Amino acid sequence: MTFPPAPASHDHVFLAANHDENARRTLIVVILTAVMMVGEIVAGVLTGSMALLADGIHMLTHAGALGVAALAYAYARRHAHDRRYSFGTGKVGDLAGFASALVLGLFAIGIGVESVRRLFEPTSVLFGEAAIVAVIGLAVNVVSALLLSGGHHHGHHHGDHDHHHHDHGHGHGHGGDNNLRSAYLHVLADALTSVLAIIALLSGRYLGWTWLDPIMGLVGAAVIAKWSWGLMRDTAAVLLDRTDEHVAEETREAIETPGDAAIRDLHIWRIGPDAHAAIISVSATGVTLDALRARLVPVHELKHVTIEIETAEALAA
Repeated sequence: MTFPPAPASHDHVFLAANHDENARRTLIVVILTAVMMVGEIVAGVLTGSMALLADGIHMLTHAGALGVAALAYAYARRHAHDRRYSFGTGKVGDLAGFASALVLGLFAIGIGVESVRRLFEPTSVLFGEAAIVAVIGLAVNVVSALLLSGGHHHGHHHGDHDHHHHDHGHGHGHGGDNNLRSAYLHVLADALTSVLAIIALLSGRYLGWTWLDPIMGLVGAAVIAKWSWGLMRDTAAVLLDRTDEHVAEETREAIETPGDAAIRDLHIWRIGPDAHAAIISVSATGVTLDALRARLVPVHELKHVTIEIETAEALAA
């Protein structure tokens, strides 16, 4: 059963400000990657190049991961007003990003294992033909990277506060789209492996350095593994609702600096690329919700705030 959309005065849509634009960019990159993937696999078979064939197959995994990113955008938009999601679908992209990070990590391990094997079991390759296809692949990756890098954006959103003892407010915020970041890293991984493949193939053709191909593979695996770990760490933090210490400290200073209120309990977590939510329990006497709300206006990251005031009389009871 799907619940009706939340009232317009208090929705829970915390998607990135340029969500739809990022979705379009990602879909274009999926198509480009799929076309290049087929081209590299066919060329690998025709030239006998294991390097190209392996690159084409690994592009298949990237096409799949990019497809997941595109589906995540579509799912988040489609269910943005679904009230079954308490804080909206702003974290769907982080879930997709975490899955993509796992794929990147497995890909890095696969490249490393295959590179070690080739160090001990060199293979013959049609270096010239393979290099041409690798250059075309690099060009596609560069175009894809430019498309995705143009999607980075810092969004702002404004809204109203409800006038209740438990106060809900919306400010304006900024953050990063981990779904777009995961797609971008997949494209960069493709570009990196293409560059390393070109260097190795040209060195093999003109210098006879056939050993350079697996060495470049190990270098690429190490770099991709580092990217994978960084993305996995950041998306896991969002999925596990880890507190943003910077936002928490800024919130404490805003509430407590005047000296007439003290925070007894504070929970802050990210609910979307451009949004954080907060639940704040404040011990205070003679301070209104409007005053506390006004103090939080400079904390631009907060978009959904619940404030509970505990008076001295209530605490003594």
